[in-house]
Amino acid sequence: MESNFFTLTACDGSARTGILHTAHGDIPTPIFMPVGTVGSVKAIAPDDLAAIGAPLILGNTYHLYLRPGDELVARMGGLHRFASFDGAILTDSGGFQIFSLSSLAKISEDGVEFRSHLDGSKHLFTPEKVIAIQRNLGSDVMMMLDECVPYGADYSYTRRSLGLTGRWAQRARTAYPVHSGPGLLFGIVQGGFFEDLRKRAVEEIAALDFDGLAIGGLSVGESKKQMYETLAYTADLLPQDKAHYLMGVGTPLDLIEGIACGIDMFDCVLPTRNARNGTLYTSLGKVNIKRREYAEDQGPLDPNCSCYTCRTFSRAYLRHLYVSHELLSYRLNSLHNLTYYLDLMRQARAAIAGKSFDAFKRHVEDLYGEELSAE
Repeated sequence: MESNFFTLTACDGSARTGILHTAHGDIPTPIFMPVGTVGSVKAIAPDDLAAIGAPLILGNTYHLYLRPGDELVARMGGLHRFASFDGAILTDSGGFQIFSLSSLAKISEDGVEFRSHLDGSKHLFTPEKVIAIQRNLGSDVMMMLDECVPYGADYSYTRRSLGLTGRWAQRARTAYPVHSGPGLLFGIVQGGFFEDLRKRAVEEIAALDFDGLAIGGLSVGESKKQMYETLAYTADLLPQDKAHYLMGVGTPLDLIEGIACGIDMFDCVLPTRNARNGTLYTSLGKVNIKRREYAEDQGPLDPNCSCYTCRTFSRAYLRHLYVSHELLSYRLNSLHNLTYYLDLMRQARAAIAGKSFDAFKRHVEDLYGEELSAE
């Protein structure tokens, strides 16, 4: 099954592999995108990203618009050249950032008026302006403007919000018709935790022929059980010939559950944020490197990992760096966590191709199932 921008290559149940075709290369899916909010993945250089095999990263429209400014980035040759990153870049619409800063924002039919968290200056994001900003950035994958509904919003509010997001979607597609530039434009499915609204959202967004579809509005305060149920229901409705993107959700267990539902793309700050806090993901389970038990541990962080960190340094040294507040700790821990996430995607792709994804999923659940039992 194939569209102009996505080729489906294998299936094992609902789990699937594919290729996302972008102006900066073909991306194998499922794939995890390291988050480079302001054009930089925290503590990681572009050559590190190349070394660990990260073909696609995420940048943040809201933050790049405010600083250094999308027009400056355009004058510098676009975000790829500005950041010296040769791979593909997806930029979000800024909607979630505005949602998280809701006390500074006012939503209307026209768009979202907000005040900068940097200097208090007033700005307006319309569906058209968000497209223009991302075109200035030179994004390979652009996201439409949407309203991310807060957890606990009632049916009436969620329905009104969905209507607004649908109208914004139409304006975004009009502002960027199919084949009008090298970048792809993805639509976003909202609808809160109401199945009929999620179904309506999929139907409305799919009818606009976006180049891919994203599921938004999850991991906003709900339980894992709620999230997985809504994810499974919504993902099953998505058209099969388009790429499926789950926005901002990203523990290892979340990723595996998402892949089982047919999700192709993921992003989350979790692996780099937790790396800076000393929480590391390994093929043997989660490691809290600050623990005293690692003070004289001469073994590698993960004996099954081939990243620079695991090839070169002991757990004892990694603990020493962390407790000494050395900046190198950020880089080495982040390198490892991102390698683990990208390896998890590679292993998932191989398992799907080999029709053994269910066994692989159970293995990851055995390692990280405490995420569910902790609730």
